[in-house]
Amino acid sequence: MAAPSIESFELTAALADLADWLIQQGLENTPVETWLEECCNRLVAAGIPLQRVNLTTRAHHPVIGTLAFRWFRGGVNERFEYERRGTVGDDFLQSPIYHLITHDIAEMRQRLDQPDPDMEFPIYEELRAAGATEYYATKRYFLRKNQTAPVVDGKPEEGMVISLTTDQPGGFTEAQLDGLRTLIQPICLTLKCGANRAMAEDITAAYLGQDASKRVLSGDISRGSFETISAVIWYFDLQGFTRMSETLEGTQIIELLNDYFAEAVDVVEKHGGNVLKFMGDGMLAIFDLNTVPDARRVAIEAAVEMRAIFETLNSARAADRLPITGFTLGLHAGDVLYGNIGGRTRLDFTVIGPAVNATARILDMSGPLDQTIVISAAVADALRDSRADLVSLGQYRLRGVADRMELFTLD
Repeated sequence: MAAPSIESFELTAALADLADWLIQQGLENTPVETWLEECCNRLVAAGIPLQRVNLTTRAHHPVIGTLAFRWFRGGVNERFEYERRGTVGDDFLQSPIYHLITHDIAEMRQRLDQPDPDMEFPIYEELRAAGATEYYATKRYFLRKNQTAPVVDGKPEEGMVISLTTDQPGGFTEAQLDGLRTLIQPICLTLKCGANRAMAEDITAAYLGQDASKRVLSGDISRGSFETISAVIWYFDLQGFTRMSETLEGTQIIELLNDYFAEAVDVVEKHGGNVLKFMGDGMLAIFDLNTVPDARRVAIEAAVEMRAIFETLNSARAADRLPITGFTLGLHAGDVLYGNIGGRTRLDFTVIGPAVNATARILDMSGPLDQTIVISAAVADALRDSRADLVSLGQYRLRGVADRMELFTLD
């Protein structure tokens, strides 16, 4: 039910308090779902009978392109994540939000309880069925002054679109809409604070990995700062990539790398590992022995799973007449230096040390030994009694490694 009417000076005071509160939520990095719900409830209590609020903003994420947060008075609040796509979906094309962002207007308003509206969209029927009497939407850009300019090709810019509906007879009053307009900037500022933090988390996680991202964002950014950790080191390489890169088109190469790396990364992260970097057709990851219980066993189980996944992926790609490949993998365990290395303004968060170099040499042995997976004794010894599929390949002297090393594979 709509809130009772309140004198305009009381509404003005309530909106001023709410604006200050919103800014504080931004400073505290309160999740959008939390502050949006409280904000809407306060607006209803202040005498603006909101029924539904939808807030949409762009995401800085490799997979998710747009985020939407939806509040219902007395209902269940919702969060939507929309994947990046090369084309705009029909639902979006037929929405008032698409019309708003692609036209030279700052806002749009439509009564829903009157015949022959100026504009009609499918969502309006859904809103009418829920008892809505008016729809209002506005857009705000964060990085440009012209707030009416349309976006290019319907692609979201950094900013927000917010739509509000009421079920009040006769729709919003002018005083109510003017009050809502005064909150747009505080809402934008609060949203931008959270969006900037989410952007930093998403981008650093995408380019550094989850663990390195958390370390960097917590302030571990000094050049030369390292921590010694014990880890299982995972050195992965795609087979025959040099030959394929000389015969395939560029788009085919990128698609192939993305297909196979997607599976490799998923397997590592699902088992608690951290992917640190890609090196052409190779990948370096670690399983921290301090945070991953039984990391040696887990790393081997991940290798077995990846072998099966590659077989499935190759069958699917071959059926589509796409080029296929395999992988080689070196596994070793030891102490590594984990931290920042690089120039004054360009750093890499990675692992270095003799154990990392030894893992690279173990991977190099996959060719001479004709094995896909090669595992050092530092990983295999503790599991020999429990894994019958561990098979010794003998002892070898590896280039740059002082002692002879027994190597294993998986049957």
